Order: sequence, then structure tokens, then C-alpha cells
Amino acid sequence: MQPTAFNDLHAVPWKNGGGVTRELACFPPGAGFDDFTWRISIADVNATGPFSSFPGIDRIITLLDGDGMRLEFSDCKLHGLTEKLLPFSFPGEAQVHAELVGAPSRDFNLMLRRGRATGRVDVLRASGIIASNNMLIYCVGGRWRLGTEECVLHAGDHVLLEGGMTGAKIDMLEPDGALLCVKINLTD
Repeated sequence: MQPTAFNDLHAVPWKNGGGVTRELACFPPGAGFDDFTWRISIADVNATGPFSSFPGIDRIITLLDGDGMRLEFSDCKLHGLTEKLLPFSFPGEAQVHAELVGAPSRDFNLMLRRGRATGRVDVLRASGIIASNNMLIYCVGGRWRLGTEECVLHAGDHVLLEGGMTGAKIDMLEPDGALLCVKINLTD
């Protein structure tokens, strides 16, 4: 099990063409925007504009870097996505306009096809035990060791755990580190 570095990810245009995203993982492998069951990506938000619409998709977005954005929904609800590492859920079919509140931002995205997958994003800031074998771990900062192997994660690295890793230990090797732990359950 080897981590994948952020710099090894390929940037592709957003569904609406308004920015770029880097896919960390999706299921089934190789699925496109219209046929994935779940998808995990990192997006660079460089300008104010609309979010892409994803009907039938539950979305969880987490600010990683930058000043964040103000999300305005078509029903006039507002949400300030300005606090780093605080996951926010919303339906993918919602019409959302994002206004940057300062510098460009980078966010972490989990998309789940409703009725086929559920999931969550948890923030880990201390050593512990990985409770699930169906998850992706993304290193936001610091250095972390996974399991007894020499699998060391640095900022921007991620690893997909599929089977056999339940109860694996994760050790923070530097102070002030953080991980995003994505847990996914297939429902069909």
C-alpha cells in the first residue's frame, strides 16, 4: 500500500467548465461525472461563480486552504464555507452560487449517488485506530504512519483502504497534523 501524492493527480475541468478538479478516487473505477457511485476529489476555486449541478448526488465539501467562499442557494439560504476542515453537506441538484471571500481556495469533495452510497468525512487530529476498511485517508498536514507497514503520508498524500485494514493504527509523526477520513457504505 503506497500513498498517492497530490502532484501526481491529473487536473481536469469542472463539469460546468468553471475550474479544475483532481480526482483522488471514484467507484466504479474510471466512471465519468454521470455514472459514478461515489467520487472523491479536490477542487481549486479561483473565481466566483456557480457550482456544477449533480442531480441525485449528496455532496460533502470541506475547505482545505484559502479564505473560503460564501455559498448562496437558490432558496436564499446562505452558508459561509470559511472555516477550514469543517465538512458541509448539501444536495447536488441545489442551485448554488459561490462567492470567494478573499484569496482563491481549495476544497475537498465527497459525492455520493443517492440510493447507492452513503458516507461521511471525519477530521482526525491525533493518533488512533482506523475503524473501517472502506475508506480514503487524505493528509491535510503533518506526517502520519499507517499500520505497521512503512506507509507514511505527507501533506497532500492520500491512500484508499479496501479490505483487510480494519483496526489498523494511524500514528501522527509531527504535531499539529490533520487527516480527512472518508467512510463510504454501498447501499445496493
